Amino acid sequence: MESQSQTQNTSLHRLQNVEKTVVKVLELAGGVMDELANPMGPRKEFINNHCREFMQMIKDIQFTLRNEIKSTCEYRPFEKCDYSSRISNEICFDKLEYLTSLLNGLEESIDRYHAADAAAATAMFPPIDS
Repeated sequence: MESQSQTQNTSLHRLQNVEKTVVKVLELAGGVMDELANPMGPRKEFINNHCREFMQMIKDIQFTLRNEIKSTCEYRPFEKCDYSSRISNEICFDKLEYLTSLLNGLEESIDRYHAADAAAATAMFPPIDS
């Protein structure tokens, strides 16, 4: 029983770390938005570094959430308990799946933004043919 409690505490700790990382991701996104609004124009290196860090954090969040979802599927603490406990567990699982799908959508949006940004840069500064 103590091992079960330790597993739950470890899982809770990992999810709390995900929550902290989500806050950092939002701070990074805000920093990029501030930089894009800079009257002197955005610093490309600053934006590139923040976007790279943003993407790494998103990947870390997805990895952790996928592992937690997989762990939740394997771990059935309410198997011999009453119905409401099982339903509560299933609802939490559905919420995690939904969050993962939102993060996947966010990653796709970022990829589209980078593709559009690259296309705009090419349009503004076409390659010089020799």
